[in-house]
Amino acid sequence: MQHWARRLEQEIDGVMRIFGGVQQLREIYKDNRNLFEVQENEPQKLVEKVAGDIESLLDRKVQALKRLADAAENFQKAHRWQDNIKEEDILYYDAKADAELDDPESEDVERGSKASTLRLDFVEDSNFKNKVNYSYTAVQIPTDIYKGSTVILNELNWTEALENVFMENRRQDPTLLWQVFGSATGVTRYYPATPWRAPKKIDLYDVRRRPWYIQGASSPKDMVIIVDVSGSVSGLTLKLMKTSVCEMLDTLSDDDYVNVASFNEKAQPVSCFTHLVQANVRNKKVFKEAVQGMVAKGTTGYKAGFEYAFDQLQNSNITRANCNKMIMMFTDGGEDRVQDVFEKYNWPNRTVRVFTFSVGQHNYDVTPLQWMACANKGYYFEIPSIGAIRINTQEYLDVLGRPMVLAGKEAKQVQWTNVYEDALGLGLVVTGTLPVFNLTQDGPGEKKNQLILGVMGIDVALNDIKRLTPNYTLGANGYVFAIDLNGYVLLHPNLKPQTTNFREPVTLDFLDAELEDENKEEIRRSMIDGNKGHKQIKTLVKSLDERYVDEVMRNYTWVPIRSTNYSLGLVLPPYSTFYLQANLSDQILQVKYFEFLLPSSFESEGHVFIAPREYCKDLNASDNNTEFLKNFIELMEKVTPDSKQCNNFLLHNLILDTGITQQLVERVWRDQDLNTYSLLAVFAATDGGITRVFPNKAAEDWTENPEPFNASFYRRSLDNHGYVFKPPHQDALLRPLELENDTVGILVSTAVELSLGGRTLRPAVVGVKLDLEAWAEKFKVLASNRTHQDQPQKCGPSSHCEMDCEVNNEDLLCVLIDDGGFLVLSNQNHQWDQVGRFFSEVDANLMLALYNNSFYTRKESYDYQAACAPQPPGNLGAAPRGVFVPTIADFLNLAWWTSAAAWSLFQQLLYGLIYHSWFQADPAEAEGNPEARESSCVMKQTQYYFGSVNASYNAIIDCGNCSRLFHAQRLTNTNLLFVVAEKPLCSQCETGRLLQKETHSDGPEQCELVQRPRYRRGPHICFDYNATEDTSDCGRGASFPPSLGVLVSLQLLLLLGLPPRPQPQVHAHASRRI
Repeated sequence: MQHWARRLEQEIDGVMRIFGGVQQLREIYKDNRNLFEVQENEPQKLVEKVAGDIESLLDRKVQALKRLADAAENFQKAHRWQDNIKEEDILYYDAKADAELDDPESEDVERGSKASTLRLDFVEDSNFKNKVNYSYTAVQIPTDIYKGSTVILNELNWTEALENVFMENRRQDPTLLWQVFGSATGVTRYYPATPWRAPKKIDLYDVRRRPWYIQGASSPKDMVIIVDVSGSVSGLTLKLMKTSVCEMLDTLSDDDYVNVASFNEKAQPVSCFTHLVQANVRNKKVFKEAVQGMVAKGTTGYKAGFEYAFDQLQNSNITRANCNKMIMMFTDGGEDRVQDVFEKYNWPNRTVRVFTFSVGQHNYDVTPLQWMACANKGYYFEIPSIGAIRINTQEYLDVLGRPMVLAGKEAKQVQWTNVYEDALGLGLVVTGTLPVFNLTQDGPGEKKNQLILGVMGIDVALNDIKRLTPNYTLGANGYVFAIDLNGYVLLHPNLKPQTTNFREPVTLDFLDAELEDENKEEIRRSMIDGNKGHKQIKTLVKSLDERYVDEVMRNYTWVPIRSTNYSLGLVLPPYSTFYLQANLSDQILQVKYFEFLLPSSFESEGHVFIAPREYCKDLNASDNNTEFLKNFIELMEKVTPDSKQCNNFLLHNLILDTGITQQLVERVWRDQDLNTYSLLAVFAATDGGITRVFPNKAAEDWTENPEPFNASFYRRSLDNHGYVFKPPHQDALLRPLELENDTVGILVSTAVELSLGGRTLRPAVVGVKLDLEAWAEKFKVLASNRTHQDQPQKCGPSSHCEMDCEVNNEDLLCVLIDDGGFLVLSNQNHQWDQVGRFFSEVDANLMLALYNNSFYTRKESYDYQAACAPQPPGNLGAAPRGVFVPTIADFLNLAWWTSAAAWSLFQQLLYGLIYHSWFQADPAEAEGNPEARESSCVMKQTQYYFGSVNASYNAIIDCGNCSRLFHAQRLTNTNLLFVVAEKPLCSQCETGRLLQKETHSDGPEQCELVQRPRYRRGPHICFDYNATEDTSDCGRGASFPPSLGVLVSLQLLLLLGLPPRPQPQVHAHASRRI
């Protein structure tokens, strides 16, 4: 077998030496040494410059934010409240007006809105990816807030003055994107004006529930939610509680910590989390699923619930926010005030706020609940029906904002958010936030107002930050990344969410963006701590197509981005320390090389694909490379490579590489007969963006990415020494390869390493494309006992010669498998169409033996950015979801009609007719909604790579009476494993199957992960206490008494099946009068 292996190695090496042209390309570079310079990437200087540029970009946004916040506070302070203000007195652009006018069922069409809504003209703006109007602001008001309320009209009145400040900011900094004021009343005023991107179903957008608003409106929180599940909690009330808890969780961000418990006589956590955990997306999902399993039974025991909550908040042995501490209690009512618990745990300092929520319609005395909240610096809320949930689960933020407002200028600090999806279509953004405070006083000598007016926000698109990073000088495998205090990436080449939900931030941890190891944990910790550093590490990286894992060397360098919570890192392979910079000052040579880009030269010089880069500002992009090349040539006929509107570095390098690869055609490829060695094509790809494929006709079957930096073969060749084989990609679910017209090929590539004056770099990759069928035949001959001239001689057990892979193919299985475990070549004709498949799908028994004998190692990881089709629920039912349906006996019972259940049902009907989706089964919600059709999910990925065994190895696969002998040996200077095995004699050997295919997963067990949380740091500031805080405003009852006339009408409507018309709902609280 070793003899066969040497013959295979020699054949591969010979073909690559003759046709690959590695040595000849080195000589061509040296012959053209006067046409380029070798530049050095100095990591420390590079990363500090980029960090400085990002800091400058963000600082301009900070100055704009401060101007806006100061102006807003002054405008509101000067504003005179108008009790008698009317809708027709206010003129503004309602961002949802056009959509509502188009919708005959719209709330405002039904009401006949009197508001004076502007009708604007818009122009397309590529910076905003939207149609905008720079002369006006737009206003968005949540659907469940009545636009005609006095509070909202006064808010619209004074915020109108912000329009001029928005415009002045843009005049000073034309690069500004959305400037937004999110008001604590729910009003959003943003600039420039653009129509609202309303969904086809109900628009549930409320600025107060956006991640950037929540972060700007309060300091981090330690929250314990306790839910009364005693027997008195009816089915409808329990459902309201479950929904309320889920809505409450949505008001928390990754800077917050939370736990949820249920209580009756005893308290217990609803999930596997036994202590406070970070309120990240995955932990909140665990809570939401666990809450649905709560069951009502037993008697109410407030003491058990509150003691559990205080114990949770006093646990100092865990990671937590260490800022605002609070308990949120949901109950249907009770008489116990548990004063002894508060005296023991919270008085006299009252460091824990208590918020109480009376849920459902009932006749209990709510005084104890009000007292609990008022005695502990909290607030009392009532949630009588589904319509009150959203507003009352977010109003607590006003209370938490009090210490910030009272702290004044000290609290006016800009914070930068996690990455999230912009609701207006900008894509992924971060937002700078600044709170806006109420500076008014109720009268002379009165206490300072402690209301937060809202939050100012200015968006920065991630693409604008990426433009400040070096693109092509770092090489195909070098990159820049940035993380925040949570370790989440702000920039990273692997930050590519397949689907985004604008309600949740995009939180990809650095250790999930890359393959985690101890070195990266240390780097992450150092970056979060705001340190500088540099470290060279050996680590694993996934290939671009996520089929392979390579062990590589990388240099990490990092610095903090001053005035922000971000830290910037630079990753460079050792071979990317230097790069080429073309210097084509000779215009005659420019023209000569440029002519080799013209399609008319392709027949003789081979087809050229050019990387779709931004060579010039006026270059029209296209996904079709032929069209892109045409656009490029047309532009080059109008401008020169030295034009100011063009990137001279990119253009010069592209044209230089065009000439260099043409010389490779001239010196090597053109004079060779590819058919002699059964080659479909030869090719070269370069850092400069050229991929040249010869002959021209081979380009018809070329499927690799025209951008070399995005081509898997290119990046893997740079990271691996020797020849890298890449079989065609095959999925197990797809039909086998069709071996027609000799078009199926196997890529073999290798990097071209230059050494110029002691500086080493790899500016290009060359390779060949093997004809699969012809090389499968050649493989059998090379792994046989004959030379090319000999006739094959069949050997058997009684013969004196050895069996081989050609004549004994009925008894022996001979294969070449690559380092990822994918089949490259086989001596079995029926397996040729399975080339490219994971070998376990071809021979599960043999692949398992190779893995068990350490020829392969497995790496498992999770992709948190995948998109999956939604899972249909098992039983949709016919009734409206979540609604109590009365029986006939209830209708006939007068007592029922005077009960809370009837009134609660009426409120749900009323609210549900406005929120149509409440009365629809879940799949109906998904109709016309891309987010519902495809949702974010976790996928488990498994890659295999070569293990520790390098030498030739013999082993027996023992499965009783069906033993199999196999031999395996790595082929030198390649990524191939040569395996010869006996064919299986019986099926009992099929004991197990290794899986490589990506599979749907719930991810790692969250209950275990929270026991060893990743290192993070919260914001540097905390405002949770102020001695001057006035806690007298602590909530009051707000339920509406049921009307007998309304209830009678309800019965008639229910019996007749006619929907009632919705009435205006006023959800702005009186306490918002300013």
